[in-house]
Amino acid sequence: MKLLLPITLLLSLFSLTAQRPQEQNPIKISGTVVEQDTGQPLEYATLVLQSVEDPSKISGGITNESGKYEVEALPGKYNVSIEYIGYKTYRLPNQTLSKSINLGTIKLNPDVSQLEGVEVVAEKTTVEVRLDKKVYNIGKDLTTSGANVSDALNNVPSVTVDVDGAISLRGNENVRILINGKPSAMAGFGSTDALRQLPADAIEKVEVITSPSARYDAEGTAGILNIILRKEKTLGFNGSINTTIGHPTSSQISSNLNLRTDKFNIFNTLGYSYRTSPGNAYFDNTYTTGDYDRIFEDRDITRKDKSFNANIGLEYFLTEKSSITASVFGRFSDESDITENESQRYEGTTVTNETFRTEDEGQDDKSYQVSLNYTNNFNDKGHKLTSDFQYSYDVEDILTTIVENNTIPDTALLARENIYEDETQNEYLFQVDYVLPMGDAQFEAGYRGNFEQSITDYQLDTLNQGTNQFATNLDLTNKFTYDENINAFYSQYGNKYGQFSFLLGLRLENTQLKGKVDSEYDEEALQEVLGSEIDLNFDKNYLGLFPTVNLIFELSDMESISLGYNRRINRPRGRYINPFPSRSSRTNVFQGNPDLDPAYANAFDLGYLKRWKKLTLTSSIYYQKETNSFERIQEETGELTSDGISIIRSLPINLSSNQRIGAELGILYNPAKWLRLNGSFNFFQFETEGIFNEVDYGAKNTSWFSRFSSKVSLPASIDWQTNVFYRGPSENSQTESKSMTFVSLAFSKDVFGDNGTLSLNVSDLFNSAKRRSFTETEFFTSESEFQWRRRQITLGLVYRFNQPKGKTKQRGQQRNDDDGGDEF
Repeated sequence: MKLLLPITLLLSLFSLTAQRPQEQNPIKISGTVVEQDTGQPLEYATLVLQSVEDPSKISGGITNESGKYEVEALPGKYNVSIEYIGYKTYRLPNQTLSKSINLGTIKLNPDVSQLEGVEVVAEKTTVEVRLDKKVYNIGKDLTTSGANVSDALNNVPSVTVDVDGAISLRGNENVRILINGKPSAMAGFGSTDALRQLPADAIEKVEVITSPSARYDAEGTAGILNIILRKEKTLGFNGSINTTIGHPTSSQISSNLNLRTDKFNIFNTLGYSYRTSPGNAYFDNTYTTGDYDRIFEDRDITRKDKSFNANIGLEYFLTEKSSITASVFGRFSDESDITENESQRYEGTTVTNETFRTEDEGQDDKSYQVSLNYTNNFNDKGHKLTSDFQYSYDVEDILTTIVENNTIPDTALLARENIYEDETQNEYLFQVDYVLPMGDAQFEAGYRGNFEQSITDYQLDTLNQGTNQFATNLDLTNKFTYDENINAFYSQYGNKYGQFSFLLGLRLENTQLKGKVDSEYDEEALQEVLGSEIDLNFDKNYLGLFPTVNLIFELSDMESISLGYNRRINRPRGRYINPFPSRSSRTNVFQGNPDLDPAYANAFDLGYLKRWKKLTLTSSIYYQKETNSFERIQEETGELTSDGISIIRSLPINLSSNQRIGAELGILYNPAKWLRLNGSFNFFQFETEGIFNEVDYGAKNTSWFSRFSSKVSLPASIDWQTNVFYRGPSENSQTESKSMTFVSLAFSKDVFGDNGTLSLNVSDLFNSAKRRSFTETEFFTSESEFQWRRRQITLGLVYRFNQPKGKTKQRGQQRNDDDGGDEF
């Protein structure tokens, strides 16, 4: 698809005007361009006037915020066209223009056939459907005001966020999180906790990539979530300031500032937040071994989180076609989590012992990232070369103090522990991408190298009550160094023949996984615990080919069918292969497994899209088979605490296979200008097979989740939005998880002459976002309920300056900007 550069057209117009013969008087061509279905004006649509006598002479202009244009030209014969990215071009060939003329109102239809992607219009820029992904504009969701990125993702179709922050795509947690098309310190390293510290208003859009092309890293068997951050494309100094307050305490102030000229673009995001997130949980455990038959735990959790993040960048336009972009990101957070646990212990039906345990965890987290990008657009047709360098560094210092006392029958001290954890992570990324259009076809090739090292230094000190001195537990104290080095080359080719479009790709990846352990732990004892011989210092190498196929067939302008296939990999992270136990309590430990190998998945996706005037339907059926899939199991260690409680460990293992089949349906409906409805439903079934330590962990489960959103435009510039989310029950070989319903409300009103927006957001209206589950094994059962955060009420104010008024975002751009995640 031809990429339009309005400034170039204007300069051409000025040049032609300067060379106009004096004896001819110019005429004016005017009119209005709107969207076919909604009648919304299209800003920055382009009028092109091409001389029939001399096709090299091109002039024209662009529409303003009202969709209107008025340009001057010499009388003559022209091929007239009106173009807008993502819409069918309107053409008037061989037009004789001898006097000023108004072409009237011209309505443009979305072009579902364009390989670059189309926009499905329920509300302008709400969702775009592309060859291998769907793109959602977070800015249209009122319930994200004052929220964080993790909250915003929970409102995206196909995506679910568990109460403790775990992100799933179509019910599968092995999803790859990218920022602007690349792994980033902003998304965290091996954890999604960092997403809770970034404000949702920093997001421009989220790409849900269920059938990734070869351009993307093959990591993530569920697919990819690519978060595109805001970067204004309008000239001049503009931006916004957002501040919120809430209950429980949730205060935030952030700014998005942008200064753009013809020569450079400076963009900056600053944010500070302070939050308390009170939570609670209970666990009702019964045992077949040990001194107690039942233990009931009641936990209260108090969290405090102070964080500051800053992102500043400069894009310098070397020429009209090329630019260099440099940016620096930093995040600093100070977190404090206090968990108070009251425990009742039963012999039969009688409470014989009660304890009170306090766990105080303080975490100091610092992340830095430096990025450099070079882009050269050789022409306006998509021929370009991009190269990227990125360095990320993260360090976490964690100190946890644990004190546990009896309360019945006495007040004796049971344990006092100090846990010191230092986690350091370094990551280098090098990437080069080349795109060559060839008519309707396009060829692309590139290289990406990721080189990552993480060092975890863990020390456990316990109080010796005899000497009243702390002593280091040498069996658990260790230093684990883990390296993950990935080199990848890819190539892909796409073309279009009539109603049929395809994109074929192949990616070659070499993965090196290295581990090194420094510890006093007895290796033979560790091998006995794991049940197999292991190498604590390992160096594994894997070479794999990852093909991708994406096809689209247009049944009509409003209807299409798509088919996608891709092969993916799931690499074990450092925590999953560190063999040394880390304790959430004296009775529960997590232990990594160095024998874990990567899992591989083959996935198929069949999609159907149908558009009517006010209704859009998207649907798909998907199937995935994963080999060597990871499963986290729980089992007894055979050890007891000093007061006779069985110690249970969680362990990740490779199962033989995991099959998943599902279907999803999405509906966007605009019955009236004041009402917009959005619903989605996702149904899936998965089946696992595998045996570990002579226990069969095979299971078959069916589950589903659905989401509904309605947005009503009320008088006095007030909008009202309601979001409802329901997740059905699910189970694996050991655990049954119960259903959950989550409801949010939001109201907003434009103020300050439509330059500001005041919003009220109620998250989890009925205080029902709780994870409830039941686990059963041969040795114990556990019924539990966990609530990460209680109902949240937030009042927010955003003020925009030098931007389009109200909540309508300016869509035009002066140059061919690259969002960092789009491809052919």
